[in-house]
Amino acid sequence: MLVPISRQKFDQLVPLIATGPQYSYCWGKLSDLLNRLLVSVLGIVIVWLVRLFLGHSFDAIALILGVIVGLYWLWGPIFWASQRNRKLRNYKYSGFWQGRVLDVYVTDELTGEESDVTSKGELVIIENRERRLNLEVGDETGFKVTLQAPLKRIYKKIARNQPAQMLLLSNRPDLSRVEKFTDIYLPRQNLWVSNYPYLQRNNFTDLSKRIAKRVARDEDDREFQRRQVYTNTPTSERKRRRQYREY
Repeated sequence: MLVPISRQKFDQLVPLIATGPQYSYCWGKLSDLLNRLLVSVLGIVIVWLVRLFLGHSFDAIALILGVIVGLYWLWGPIFWASQRNRKLRNYKYSGFWQGRVLDVYVTDELTGEESDVTSKGELVIIENRERRLNLEVGDETGFKVTLQAPLKRIYKKIARNQPAQMLLLSNRPDLSRVEKFTDIYLPRQNLWVSNYPYLQRNNFTDLSKRIAKRVARDEDDREFQRRQVYTNTPTSERKRRRQYREY
């Protein structure tokens, strides 16, 4: 099932400014924090050198730039998370998709390499590997995608044929060509699978519930119309149709 959604609803699902979970994701590890601190220190040094070269006339601007650059270690994650959101918001059309889990498996992925020198002077390349979850979802149309995410114990609840939902992005009005997809939500387990938390999750679950109610209401209306047609059909015709179905 693929239901197109309005741009207004999309803007509620994918924020312009970084959310708390997105900030936490982009905060990174201790090494990422140290890299941002190094950038801040270097930035302050550069501003100070420029101030010495230009003199006291540059004091006010140097103060402002110094504060901005000096706090890069703090606001950097907001900037980079917002950049990720901006790239997603560049797509013109989006749709709510529901399918099912086709497969789920774990792989060891190369996340980086480090070089070291042994006591004998030999250069050794050390591979950093991480176990990651691979979640493959699809629907009856043949559409399928695979999302890779860091492995967590909570993912043990995932099994094949469970319902799966996500947001699909495209630059075509009919969504015939999918350019990007977001986090995957498993409604029965109330479980999210993601590498980066693109969506405002409370808004998405609300949208999921509204669409489910609408689909159920439409199905009830169709069932009522079928009963009405059956009731207005002559008895001989109903008997003929029943015999045909039994045959």
